[in-house]
Amino acid sequence: MRAPGDILLIACYELGHQPLAVAWPAAFLERAGYRPFVLDLSVEPLDAEKVARARLIAVSVPMHTALRLGVTVAAKIREMNPSAHVCFYGHYAALNAAELLDTCANSVLAGEMEAQLVDLVGEMEAAHATSQAVPGSAAPAAASRAVLGKLAFPLPARSALPSLKKYARMERDGRQEIAAYVEASRGCKHVCRHCPIPPVYGGRFFVVPVETVLADVRQQVAAGAAHVTFGDPDFLNGPRHALAVARALHAEFPAVTFDFTAKVEHLMRERAHLAELAALGCAFVVSAAESLDDRVLGYLAKGHTRADLVAALRATRAAGIALRPTWVAFTPWTTLEGYREWLDFLAGEALVDHVDPVQYGIRLLVPPGSLLLELPEMQCHLGEKVPGGFHYRWTHPDPRVDRLASDVAALVADAAERDEDAAVTFERVRALAAAAAGVAPPPPLALPPDRRRPPRLTEPWFC
Repeated sequence: MRAPGDILLIACYELGHQPLAVAWPAAFLERAGYRPFVLDLSVEPLDAEKVARARLIAVSVPMHTALRLGVTVAAKIREMNPSAHVCFYGHYAALNAAELLDTCANSVLAGEMEAQLVDLVGEMEAAHATSQAVPGSAAPAAASRAVLGKLAFPLPARSALPSLKKYARMERDGRQEIAAYVEASRGCKHVCRHCPIPPVYGGRFFVVPVETVLADVRQQVAAGAAHVTFGDPDFLNGPRHALAVARALHAEFPAVTFDFTAKVEHLMRERAHLAELAALGCAFVVSAAESLDDRVLGYLAKGHTRADLVAALRATRAAGIALRPTWVAFTPWTTLEGYREWLDFLAGEALVDHVDPVQYGIRLLVPPGSLLLELPEMQCHLGEKVPGGFHYRWTHPDPRVDRLASDVAALVADAAERDEDAAVTFERVRALAAAAAGVAPPPPLALPPDRRRPPRLTEPWFC
């Protein structure tokens, strides 16, 4: 396995950024003396020659979209190189391990899995030398464990990946800048029921040393990045660590801005530090608001209320940081009245330009292994597992809500294809919601004459 090309790492989709979930495994393998090839299928084609040469092909599936794409890729890999050992890794690999091992995977890895990947390569190397069977295919249970343990992180290996210029940009004040992507921590100490991370990490998280994070920023700034996205599930899981990272970033690169993701409750708990984070270069924060309905928030175990969200909006605005909330628009408990009231809230709080239109059609995803499956209030709405869909079907008790969800999803997809103005899309969604409820649409959105779009990444959020 020491020859270049014996190992191929494949990313399918990572929210429009250069795939760290490939760069880090590549670095671990290189430190062990291997020379893997890498591909990112979101910006480059599947390379038949690289597939044909590889004895181990590891497919990164940290999210549902990546998994759907990855399974399609695995089918092509099987045709092109039937003898290759195919490994799936990432959150959604863990949730769907049984089906993957039954269909297209020889092994499944998750959690802090890079050292285990190196071990798998070593086992394959030893097996090949003695002409034994490839480890993993004969023991699926052992090949699907999530590994949790502190790792010694090397600098992510990015040199063989496509240029940062091919990925999402930071957009502000009418201009676009190259954006870097790093992680200062992995996992999460919270257990929100709808999130794919708790079934894998069980409420644990692991920090990446400040010097490693800064070194990764350094190599991406050298490649042209002027903005950094901290892709941690929650940057403020370890607030002292987060502040140390932000301070170090600003000290070395005072002109570089950044964004991060944090829970509403963390924004409130650390609100005394928001002004400092803004001064250090924080341009915006993404926060999983999910719903305005306290009952729904309780079912999802979000740890915040509607009042908390409003307070977080006030706190971030006072600090000069744009808040970009994300939402689960359609759940089994969404009502037509609640959906319309949510749209009114976005208009009243001047959040229309802070919400990517794809959010208006997001439907609650319930994959295998989800903590939602344990919730009685969810179980009564569940149907069968969708064949090849890697999630369970659920039906809303009000058919009008399901029809609206389908109509909104089609509308926002069409709007994205045409690069429609977010405010125009919002008005169209509002009209659909009013029609579904059988009421007159509200007055048109009043946009300020000096409308300024808040900073954002050019890749809209998706799962």
